[in-house]
Amino acid sequence: MSNTGDKSWDAFGTYLRSQRKLAQLSLRQLGALTKVSNPYLSQIERGLHQPSIGVIKSLAEALNLSVSDLLSHAAGVTPKEATTTTTEAAIRSDPRLDDAQKSALLAVYASMAREAQTTSTDGPDEDEAHPGTADP
Repeated sequence: MSNTGDKSWDAFGTYLRSQRKLAQLSLRQLGALTKVSNPYLSQIERGLHQPSIGVIKSLAEALNLSVSDLLSHAAGVTPKEATTTTTEAAIRSDPRLDDAQKSALLAVYASMAREAQTTSTDGPDEDEAHPGTADP
């Protein structure tokens, strides 16, 4: 479905390209992950085609984005209108940050989240198990 000249699809294409670059994927790699041809993905990124819901779902899964966030961008819904936002989605959609800054923040956040998850699965330290008690 061609849609040349529609600014909302240009904006979605720009957002999609940004997310693909943040994920450090080429068009060919994203195409392989989504089972969508890289020429078609290129046309979506340039705002020349409107992706179907199925393509948006595949893109969201491949880029580790929530389907609802990607759909909201496709529909032209601003982040302020979105009902829920994850930390990663907030970083990805912050217009004040460039792609390098977003990538760095996402890497730090992912590292800290993994560390926090590992710590929580190991169980609390003895001091954390009994807060408020001190060794004599």
